[in-house]
Amino acid sequence: MRVVLAEDLFLLRDGLSRTLAEHGFEVAAAVETGPELLRALRELRPDVAVVDIRLPPTHTDEGLQAALTVRRERPALPVLVLSQYVEQLYAQELLADGHGAVGYLLKDRVTHTAQFVDAVRTVASGGTVMDPQVIARLMARSTARGTTADLSPRELDVLRLMAEGRSNAAVMAELHISESAVAKHTASIFGKLRIDNTPDANRRVLAVLAYLKR
Repeated sequence: MRVVLAEDLFLLRDGLSRTLAEHGFEVAAAVETGPELLRALRELRPDVAVVDIRLPPTHTDEGLQAALTVRRERPALPVLVLSQYVEQLYAQELLADGHGAVGYLLKDRVTHTAQFVDAVRTVASGGTVMDPQVIARLMARSTARGTTADLSPRELDVLRLMAEGRSNAAVMAELHISESAVAKHTASIFGKLRIDNTPDANRRVLAVLAYLKR
């Protein structure tokens, strides 16, 4: 699986490159600026991109914008973004096209090798991963309003785990419930959020986006 990595700090970029290579990924390019990232994504067409949100030259959101630009040209390009902080608007922008294959991970999390590698693989396979700390911070800031207000506490638990990129099996294990219960809660979540079962929409992504807008 080919990866393009963008990170301006040399030691972190080198460490991530080594970690990915040790776990069977081919690092097609490891770059440090927004323009370099845009060029690498277009020319190398990787299977997944691991991208720091803030890159030179301005250290604002060059990494995210380069990835989103290429996703518009190549829909559903898997992108895992790395951030120093919880930035809700960036998370929502990443999810907004509804295609999935996206992730938002705090940089502290990349020191946990297994979690980082698992996140890259989940995103590369079309899944959605939101850092647990991102979810916890958003939950702490939110109040019961908006489209998620009708969800039960158990449904919110299921949706939180979906936002973290957990599979149905992982949700079962975490909440100690059956497969049929997960399916029931998931169907109820989609129904209450009025997310139709259409072939061109990733319902889990749309549900997570609704969750982040709480």
